[in-house]
Amino acid sequence: MSLAGPDGLLLIDKPQGCTSHDVVDRLRRLTGWKKAGHFGSLDPLASGLLIIGFGRATRLFPVLSRLPKTYVGSIRLGVATDTYDAEGQPLAPPSSHLPSQEQLVQSLKAFEGEITQKPPLFSAKKYKGQPLHRLARRGQLPPLKPVKVIIYRLRLISYTAPDLNFELSCSSGTYVRSLAHDLGQTLGCGGHLTELKRVAVGPFRLEEAQTLEEVEKLTRENRVEEMLIPLEKVLEDRPKAILVEEATHQIAKDRVLPKEAFLTVLPPSQPSLPLETGPMVRLFSRDGRFLGLARPGSEPGSLVPFLLL
Repeated sequence: MSLAGPDGLLLIDKPQGCTSHDVVDRLRRLTGWKKAGHFGSLDPLASGLLIIGFGRATRLFPVLSRLPKTYVGSIRLGVATDTYDAEGQPLAPPSSHLPSQEQLVQSLKAFEGEITQKPPLFSAKKYKGQPLHRLARRGQLPPLKPVKVIIYRLRLISYTAPDLNFELSCSSGTYVRSLAHDLGQTLGCGGHLTELKRVAVGPFRLEEAQTLEEVEKLTRENRVEEMLIPLEKVLEDRPKAILVEEATHQIAKDRVLPKEAFLTVLPPSQPSLPLETGPMVRLFSRDGRFLGLARPGSEPGSLVPFLLL
């Protein structure tokens, strides 16, 4: 096997206190597989599901990184911080005017749907090539444009003032710290994120993930490859098109495949999830190899590949 490693996904339960990049580096050292990357970072404060791609699976980043996310977490009302989380400095003295549970539920409901938010200044998002957190620590405050995100569900689990526990399902690109800060502003008392755990990314669930300690043990036993999700099992909530032999050899990015290029198109094996990249179909050879992804073409039954493995 080459140093690039096998092709597939590994689900990791990231602990608090390390960056997503730290996790990728540790897995590279443990496995010896150099071609690896994560699909959607988690802050050091956050824990939970982190999807790691190896080999050709890293090419799926444009799609898998945009799957919807589900979190559970905690917000402390009464104090806003400069980082929007518990690691920051208070922006004002604590407020004693905290909402009732009824007011809180109504405010959470108002955040559902398409909203705009600004990323936290203390974040890894880049401005002119520089991470925002580095600029913020220098006292530089670049102009940040609000971005549109979708909150599919925001549910109150429990509330014992000043702390609330919540469950959130949202589109990719959503900053949960910004959501906590904006909720505090809406309520007029301030607020910041104190705990966050990602429990799902699209169809992938935290309970299916391995801890780093478990991966280390599996590596010693030469069994870690058994835990990889093969490419053929990825995105099973999308239709599967099987190409005729001739089309398999002629496939090219952005080149139209007419309906005659397919033996069959099979429906998805599970309900489709929201995906910001729009409708798409998985392309397979007759012998079961996952070739790439395509979008519907302008002609009925045709497909246009946009990502090839």
